[in-house]
Amino acid sequence: MSIIEEARRGVITDEMKKVAEEENINLLKLRNRIAEGKVILIRNAKRPSERLIAIGKGITTKINVNIGTSSEVIDINMELEKARIANRWGDTLMDLSTGGDLDEIRRKIIENSKLPVGTVPIYQTFIESFKKKSGGAYFSEDDLFSTIEKHLKDGVAFMTIHAGITKELAIKALRSNRIIPIVSRGGDMIAGWMIHNNKENPYLTNWDYLLELFKEYDAVISLGDSLRPGAISDAHDEFQIAELIETSRLVQKVLDKGVQVMVEGPGHVPLNEISWDVKLMKRLTKGVPYYVLGPLPTDIAAPYDHIASAIGAAIAASSGADLLCYLTPAEHLSLPNVEQVEEGAIALR
Repeated sequence: MSIIEEARRGVITDEMKKVAEEENINLLKLRNRIAEGKVILIRNAKRPSERLIAIGKGITTKINVNIGTSSEVIDINMELEKARIANRWGDTLMDLSTGGDLDEIRRKIIENSKLPVGTVPIYQTFIESFKKKSGGAYFSEDDLFSTIEKHLKDGVAFMTIHAGITKELAIKALRSNRIIPIVSRGGDMIAGWMIHNNKENPYLTNWDYLLELFKEYDAVISLGDSLRPGAISDAHDEFQIAELIETSRLVQKVLDKGVQVMVEGPGHVPLNEISWDVKLMKRLTKGVPYYVLGPLPTDIAAPYDHIASAIGAAIAASSGADLLCYLTPAEHLSLPNVEQVEEGAIALR
């Protein structure tokens, strides 16, 4: 039984008691918000991390730290040092590795992380397809879901799932006059697969199976924003909003099945639009937790994106954003080193 289902039955678990004490929130209020999906517990129920992290309404704002190898820089010891930095300054950790032995890297990061670890499963599926089949878009739907299940078995607590972008929406975005048609790496991979195979989004066509997998481990689906703005002039255009509307429909389907969910947000957003971005999302998705990348209120802050994002994050958090993804001084420039990871984490903290 998932934590949402237990809450809906009126059960108060030891995890709820622990969160209520740590967050100084009324226990019954917490249970009710979990039942409604307004508070989530970031953990893999079968392989929980040392720290139990709650995110959502009435809970302290949390910080996510991204780490991971690239195809050009593969140094597992450096990534493990970054994980130790995340243990000190962060609340959740994402392994975004794209180079090296991805299974080994992920498992070592989980082993060395006190925090719940998240991943983007399409990365590994796409990269392995490129290596084995000479094309990233040649993977099968079974390949994708086998990767998801492997991550869950390893103890991954939350995953970015790019389910809000449909084939029609992807084609329209690519033909648009956006500054960056699809800024999300994972979203671009899904779009490429749909166009190459002339099929709908594999997450959508296998939606019930996806929910079964996450419910088994009571992990969190983080609905990714493939069409988030990569430049402030693209913010809140028809493509970002169209995906958000599709995502809001998916949120309700996830909650109906008793699965935990949060929604990811932008991105590059003008300073005066950050607050109502958060409020719009909360309105459409009935208050589920909102996970924002920054946001960045300017396109020209490199190499000071960690400072610019801290400004955007402060406004987002004050408006109701629940999880803030840090940026480092190396954002838009290179893979961050250990010192830059700590700079980014401290700025967001």
